Amino acid sequence: MKISMPGRVLARGAAVFALALTMATGTTGLLSGPQAHAQPVTDGSLAFSGDEGDWISGGGSYAYSTDAQDKVSVTGSSDNRVISLSVDGANGDWWSLDLAAPEGTTLTPGTYAGATRYPFNEAAQPGLDLSGNGRGCNTLTGSFTITAVEFGPHGYVKELDASFVQHCEGGDPAARGEVHIDNPAPPAELGLGLAVALDGTASTLNGKATLHGTVSCNKPVQVEVAGDVTQVKRQQLIRGSYAASVECVPGAPVAWTAKAVPTGSVPFQRGDVEVEARATATDPDYERPVSVGETVAVHLIRG
Repeated sequence: MKISMPGRVLARGAAVFALALTMATGTTGLLSGPQAHAQPVTDGSLAFSGDEGDWISGGGSYAYSTDAQDKVSVTGSSDNRVISLSVDGANGDWWSLDLAAPEGTTLTPGTYAGATRYPFNEAAQPGLDLSGNGRGCNTLTGSFTITAVEFGPHGYVKELDASFVQHCEGGDPAARGEVHIDNPAPPAELGLGLAVALDGTASTLNGKATLHGTVSCNKPVQVEVAGDVTQVKRQQLIRGSYAASVECVPGAPVAWTAKAVPTGSVPFQRGDVEVEARATATDPDYERPVSVGETVAVHLIRG
C-alpha cells in the first residue's frame, strides 16, 4: 500500500531521512545505560493500526509475527529501563518500537502515561517511539501499558506483553498496537576460572621465564591469558610481560603456557617471582567481556 505524504509533514523530511539511515544500519534507538546486544525473538509479534490521518500507519493495519516468518529482534538496556523491538517483515517492511521507563526506574507492569518521543523524552517522562518504512514523528505524545515483562542478565528480554497509543505532532489521530515476546530462559552468564602453576623455568639461553597453568569455563570460548612477572635479584628489578590464547571448552581445565620476555638486559633467573595473571573472554550470549585474575608467587628453576 502506497501512502502519499501530507503537505504538513514535508518539513519533517530531514528527520525521516535520519531515521532511514538509522534503520538501514540495523539500529533501533539509543539505549540509555549499558547496552545489551540485539537478540533474536523466537516467539513474538507486533501488530498496530491507525486512525485516518495518522502519519505512521496511514490509517492502515499491520501485523508481523515469527510464525509468519517475519524477523523480530529485541534489545534491552542492562538497567532494564528500555526495550527496543525491531521487525524486518517478510514482505520487506521494517519497523521499530521503543518503550522506555523514566530515568532511574525499570520497566514493570503498569501504565506509562505522558510518554514523549524516545530518546528525547525528559528524564522524568516515559519514552515511546513507533517508526519505520521511512516514517517517523518529529514529536509525539502517547502512552503504553506493560502487562507482563521479564528480564534476564544484561538486558536479556524473556517476556514482554504491552500495548501502546501514539499521536504524531500533537495531532488527534493515533496509532494503536500490541507487542508480544516469549523467549526461552536466558542463557547462563559466562564463568571463567584461572590457575597459575607454582613452578616455572628461567631459560639460561634467552632469559625468558616460562609459566603455565589452566583455565576453565562453562561454555566454549577463546580465552586470553596475560599478565606481568616481577623478580628482584641482587637489588635489580627484573620485569616482563606474557600472553597466551587458548580455546576453552567446558568439562575439564585447559592448559596454557606463556613466556615472559624481560624488558631490560637482565634475564630472569632461578628463584621466586611474582606473577600477576588475568584471563579474559567475551561471553558469546551477551557479548560482554568477562575476566578473572590472581597474583601468585612462582618458583623458577633453570631451564
